[in-house]
Amino acid sequence: MSRTSMDDRRRAFAELRAYIDDLITRKESEPGDDLFGRQIARQRREGALDHAGLVSLAFLLLTAGHETTANMISLGVVGLLSHPEQLTVVKADPGRTPMAVEELLRYFTIADGVTSRVATEDVQIGGASIKAGEGVIVSGLSANWDPAAFKDPADLDVERGARHHLAFGFGPHQCLGQNLARMELQIVFDTLFRRIPSLRLAVPMEDLPFKADAVIYGVHELPVTW
Repeated sequence: MSRTSMDDRRRAFAELRAYIDDLITRKESEPGDDLFGRQIARQRREGALDHAGLVSLAFLLLTAGHETTANMISLGVVGLLSHPEQLTVVKADPGRTPMAVEELLRYFTIADGVTSRVATEDVQIGGASIKAGEGVIVSGLSANWDPAAFKDPADLDVERGARHHLAFGFGPHQCLGQNLARMELQIVFDTLFRRIPSLRLAVPMEDLPFKADAVIYGVHELPVTW
């Protein structure tokens, strides 16, 4: 997921794709009672086993369902530990964790810039002219930090109560795993700070190695102590 050379990215893509292809092949030989075992059994009942489709599904679940949530967990911890007054609110009332999760999703917008399109015809958006054939890159972070939509957007406010952020996209292509991601984040944050209430960063936040070179934003490592 890093923004390395295209050759490196193609090689990594091919290696991961080959691994998943082999995994699905083994599942087809011995389907178990799991997600892909069930998919294989269903497709065989329907008489149309789609090996390539299953490989693509597994690839999507791994890259979109793991990379995003894993990074959001780390960044959420950074956000709360670096804003102790906000963490105090969550610790005092776990019922506020769902809204804290929404605010952390808005604040970090880790999958920013993954949406790109090509205009099929001339169009006017926000007073700007986009010609047919021109490329458009949409910045979710800019939208989520738009002062017209969020008051004081640079402030982390777990009591903001705003779920109209675009961290999961918008419209028919909105993230299909968004509610699972929300649940994972709520469980992690509530459990982590209940079990280790004295958790704190072991290094200054500005010294953390953030993933400025990655498609999905996050931190390479998060040293903590308690």
